[in-house]
Amino acid sequence: MTKDFAVIGLGRFGGSICRELSQEGMQVLAIDSDEDRVNEYKNIAYHAVIADSTDEDTLREIGIKNFDHVIVAIGENIQASILTTVILTDIGIKKITVKAQNDYHEKILNKIGVDQVVHPERDMGRRLAHNIISNNILDYLELSDEHSIVEVKAGKKMIGKSLIDLDIRANYGCNIVAIKRGRDINVSPSAEDALREEDILIVIGADKDISRFERRLVIDDD
Repeated sequence: MTKDFAVIGLGRFGGSICRELSQEGMQVLAIDSDEDRVNEYKNIAYHAVIADSTDEDTLREIGIKNFDHVIVAIGENIQASILTTVILTDIGIKKITVKAQNDYHEKILNKIGVDQVVHPERDMGRRLAHNIISNNILDYLELSDEHSIVEVKAGKKMIGKSLIDLDIRANYGCNIVAIKRGRDINVSPSAEDALREEDILIVIGADKDISRFERRLVIDDD
């Protein structure tokens, strides 16, 4: 089912969302106050318009109320981001996602009642930090302020041992929700199966527990 999206702000973040949604077959309205940016997305988005998103009449005129989901990806101008979000809320947009510049910006957005606040720079920083700690830590996704899901390669201390042997849930408070082995993914791994080199584990848990698990079992001593 095709959904209609509007992306306000066509910088690197907003432009990337616009491009990906369009490639997935979604109808995207691309909005920016900069003519050059709008021209860049005329052949990518379903429709691209030059508009001031802090002007309620302008947003109404371009039919913003008809869109299922509006993404506010305005760059450095926090005031414009907040004002745009307030207007979208007043208009009655079903779902609003906003890019936050900092924690203060995020607090204001949450008070306004935004459906989803994203922190791309902060989140990417956290993912990169986990990636550079060890080659065995492949990916990191924050689920909440205190819980995450990570994708890790089985460390040397884990090879040849089963999930029963490691007893990860009891020892570290984490859960192995899936094991990837080559092209196969096992979403209900047997507790008796021995882990092999190159196995990739999908682990979910509290951040403090995941960190302990990574330090003890995932990060190999050189």
